[in-house]
Formats: sequence, C-alpha cells, structure tokens
Amino acid sequence: MANRKKRTREHIIADLCTNYVEYFIIVNGFSVERVEKDYGYDLIMFTYDKHGEIENGQVYLQLKATDNISIVDNTITFSASIKDLNLWIKEPMPVFIILYDASQKVAFWLYVQAYYDEHKHEMNLRQKTITLRFAKSDILNENTIGKFRDYKINILKQFNGKAQHHV
Repeated sequence: MANRKKRTREHIIADLCTNYVEYFIIVNGFSVERVEKDYGYDLIMFTYDKHGEIENGQVYLQLKATDNISIVDNTITFSASIKDLNLWIKEPMPVFIILYDASQKVAFWLYVQAYYDEHKHEMNLRQKTITLRFAKSDILNENTIGKFRDYKINILKQFNGKAQHHV
C-alpha cells in the first residue's frame, strides 16, 4: 500500500481551535473571515452595531493549539516568533493570540499590543523567539469577544474619525 499524507493530531486540534473561536464570534452576532494565506493572522473579526450595521475596523486573531499547555510561575507560557511580534505590535487595530488547550477544551487570550506596552522593557527583540505569558484568568468565552470589540472601538476613538490620507 502506498504511503499517503496523514491527518495529524496537530491538524485536528488546529481545526478544533478555529471552530472554538469562530463559535464565540458568531454567537455575538459578529462575522469572521479565515485568512487563507497565513502571514501572522489566522482570523479577522468584523463587528456590527445593535442594528446589525457593520462597524469600522477589525480585530486580528492568531490561533495556536496544543495538547500541552506550559505553566511557569502560575502563568501560561507560549513562544512566538519575533518576526510575528514585530508585525503585531505595529498593527493599529487590536491583535489577539488565542492559545487553545485541546486536552481541557479551553482557550486563553492575550492582547498583543497591550502586553507589549507593559513588558517591552523586558523583551530582547534581537532574539528569534520570545516567551509570552498568558494570565490563567484570561479565558476566551462569549463575553471576551465583546471586550475585543470594545478594545477596537477605543482604538478608533483615538483617531476621532480623522486619519491623514495623502496621495
């Protein structure tokens, strides 16, 4: 019998993670697009007001799935590429990493730009990877998605509807 490509556990838990996150976005009345070519983002979330009208801006999500969450000093650790971090911290709209623990069927979230602002003095951006620490209390659920929208709206308010568009 010829050897064939195999569906691995990593493939399965990656799909479970995507489904898990999409569910919470959809039950909030928002929509989500999967990024076909992943250069640092897996999902883009679009939000709508109470009348169902689309709102400006979007939320970017990078998904990671594992069967083995690493806990150090009562926080969940995750290693990220500096190249990805450099993309995320320069993005004006909110970027969240979602870390899905497939064995426990729970996901944790980290607001990348806020985390960077708080911890940049500890980071060595000349390394290839960096360890990020998720709070065990930052569990993804239906209410979290509303927070993501609120973070986006707060960013848009800082622009006050005025961006410089030069040709």
